[in-house]
Amino acid sequence: MTRPDPLRSLMHPRNWPSWAGIGLLYALGLLPLPLLWVLGAMLGELISFFPSRARQTADVNLALCFPAQSELARRRLRRAMFRTLTQAILSIGISLWGSRDRLQRLVRFRDRAYFDTALAAGQHVILLAPHFVVLEIAGLRLSQERPMVSMYKSPRNPVLDRVMRHSRSRFGGLMIERSSDLLPLVRLLREGLPFYYLPDQEPGRAGYVFAPFFGVPTATLTAPSRIARLARAVVIPCYTRLLPFGRGYEVVMKPPLENFPSADPVADATRLNAAIEQAVREMPEQYLWTYKRFKTRPDNAPSYYD
Repeated sequence: MTRPDPLRSLMHPRNWPSWAGIGLLYALGLLPLPLLWVLGAMLGELISFFPSRARQTADVNLALCFPAQSELARRRLRRAMFRTLTQAILSIGISLWGSRDRLQRLVRFRDRAYFDTALAAGQHVILLAPHFVVLEIAGLRLSQERPMVSMYKSPRNPVLDRVMRHSRSRFGGLMIERSSDLLPLVRLLREGLPFYYLPDQEPGRAGYVFAPFFGVPTATLTAPSRIARLARAVVIPCYTRLLPFGRGYEVVMKPPLENFPSADPVADATRLNAAIEQAVREMPEQYLWTYKRFKTRPDNAPSYYD
């Protein structure tokens, strides 16, 4: 029996709108980053004024995380976030198809010694990469130098799934499905491959505890501490900043988390969220406030987003 060709099925007319969108992103990615920065700023400013679910989610998150700020200050932060988010979306073609040379020109590092020193000492490394708007860049740039592992949740759109898998693995990155068993991941870490991990996710059915994030009890994954314990890995916060005026990207690394993992999952989750919160406070306009981070609440309380 002949196996169906998966690529042929992706060419079905129902997928043509998706391919058109991918083509647009590819074309935009060919433009200079400063031009995309300007276009994104203008378009994002416009988008921020129109009511939408994304804007509603951002308003809820900002009110929860910055209750001491005035409503005007939070609106200004929301507008700035939409500008950087739109800039990131318009420039996504760079992360999806940017050449090795282009990424090397655009990406700079700050305090990378934490990462290099850990690797030189033979330590296993987990890079903690929160949901900032250009979070893909650091993993892609580092995977040019050595194989990297990252966790991946397949999107429902098959065209987007194929494109993103190819993009993230084109320099030697290895993809592991988020719902898969942890043992293959732990084995790769023990073999010396760094793990690029997004910790600030809505846990769904995964194991979690509640720990404070901006003072809000937040469902926080316990997987980072379990993986670090099993792989005997150090955890290094790592986040990427889109530089002003399209001058490129800055990958910032922080010291490895101390006393992590511990025997207390709540203490570990609290330490994890504190590291993410510190990064967010440094550049709040580039955090993905449109993500429903506080969807799961203690005692099955009603959602903030209803």
